[in-house]
Amino acid sequence: MTAAEPTTITVEPYGDSAVMVTLAHTDPAIRRTGIVRFRDRFLARRPHGVLDVVSGLESLLIEFDPLVTAPQHIEYAARLLAESLPPALSGAVHRFTIPAVFDGPDLASVADEVGLAPDEVVKAITTSTLTISLLGAAMAPMMDGLLVPRPVRRLAEPRTDVAPGAIMIAGTNAIIQPFPGPTGWRVVGRTPHTIVDISRPAPVSFSPGDLVRFVPVTRDEATALAGSFLVPS
Repeated sequence: MTAAEPTTITVEPYGDSAVMVTLAHTDPAIRRTGIVRFRDRFLARRPHGVLDVVSGLESLLIEFDPLVTAPQHIEYAARLLAESLPPALSGAVHRFTIPAVFDGPDLASVADEVGLAPDEVVKAITTSTLTISLLGAAMAPMMDGLLVPRPVRRLAEPRTDVAPGAIMIAGTNAIIQPFPGPTGWRVVGRTPHTIVDISRPAPVSFSPGDLVRFVPVTRDEATALAGSFLVPS
């Protein structure tokens, strides 16, 4: 199946009251983008008896009331919705060049963990082309494709308050903190851009499947950009 072909899904039982939906495609970027689009379509047309949906990176768990409906009914509805979806990557892919100051409190400990010097970690981050795989809590862009020697562990004790714009890594993923809040991800830097603005008609300018590169800037350069809304390059 190519990116231009219709969306094909697999639906498998998951216990007595749930099914797991995945996309049948060899390209992980297509699977991740497609499952987000399928989830949005499914939630907009939630079949009778569905209690909840739980999003994974490349999957969707659909929980239902077995006294109201049956797994074959949920599968039938899911396949009908998948047939009406556009091709998984039919939308335009946007590219973002995001300025970053790499002065995060976890940069040195991450460097020690992966066996690199701090400036080598920065180089690994800035030479990676990251793909937004999903939008997390508060529309935070979660990205994969980080070129580090080994996956980065999360903090044993999460921080209780991380500032907006914090650039964080865990595993081989990166994420940007949209609003103040707690996190167990490792903070390696920050961007001066506002990445989520709920006062705008479109609070974010990015979508799953978009590509991101981080570019180092000085503190003075970051100050000059402070508060500007993130837009594609």
